[in-house]
Amino acid sequence: MALKDITLGQYFPGNSLIHRFDPRAKILFTVLFIATIFLCKGLVSYGLTLAVLLVLVALSRVQPRVFLKGMKPVIFIVVCTAVLNLFYTSGTVLWQAGFLKITEEGIWKACYMVLRILMLIACTLLLTYTTSPILLTDGLERLLRPLKKVGFPVHELSMMMSIALRFIPTLIQETDKIISAQKARGADFDTGNLLQKAKALIPILIPLFISSFRRAEELAVAMECRCYHGDEGRTSLRQLTMAGRDWGLLLFSLALCGGVITLRCFGL
Repeated sequence: MALKDITLGQYFPGNSLIHRFDPRAKILFTVLFIATIFLCKGLVSYGLTLAVLLVLVALSRVQPRVFLKGMKPVIFIVVCTAVLNLFYTSGTVLWQAGFLKITEEGIWKACYMVLRILMLIACTLLLTYTTSPILLTDGLERLLRPLKKVGFPVHELSMMMSIALRFIPTLIQETDKIISAQKARGADFDTGNLLQKAKALIPILIPLFISSFRRAEELAVAMECRCYHGDEGRTSLRQLTMAGRDWGLLLFSLALCGGVITLRCFGL
């Protein structure tokens, strides 16, 4: 897996229906959709949730290959989850060799777990791909605003999350440049045992940390030069307003969650 395959935190500008949704509606929908995924129990509920997710991906007009590229970093986790559920689930034995056995229940459980992980990642990517970091910050801050009454640093938390998401692609590009520069100087990162490969990462980590601290200092200076003082007296360039389509998205997410709960009661 190449570093360029990591697309978390990237934003793809567009004018699709998903792009035009209010960020608060998209954040709430993502939370409810994740809860819905965990409530799925049978083939019908998983199929319904997957169909909804595929329709949303199509409406976003983001290329499907981008979503597939974003899922590459978790292939190892997906494979391990599938193997563990496949060989270590009790039930009707279909094949057995020593302590390894494949059961009918294990096959279904492995498929469901893999599908659940992929849908969780896809819905999260859908949120970041179609919402700019600034809008994500504003939406999250508006949703958490009631916590200000108890002294919770809402603005600071939202700003930190936004900056973290924004700089993930930047740090990935910086790491790629450092690796290319070290390889041009004769560094070898592919051969040797695990300990040798770990030691070979030191020439990458040190300049990466230095570059990260330098970027953080430059960002702090830039914010100070623009008279940034946190949430005190701050106004937003874009005023968020919930339109009819946003309320419709929330109602749809509640209806989907309620439908999956109903299907779960019937074992579907």
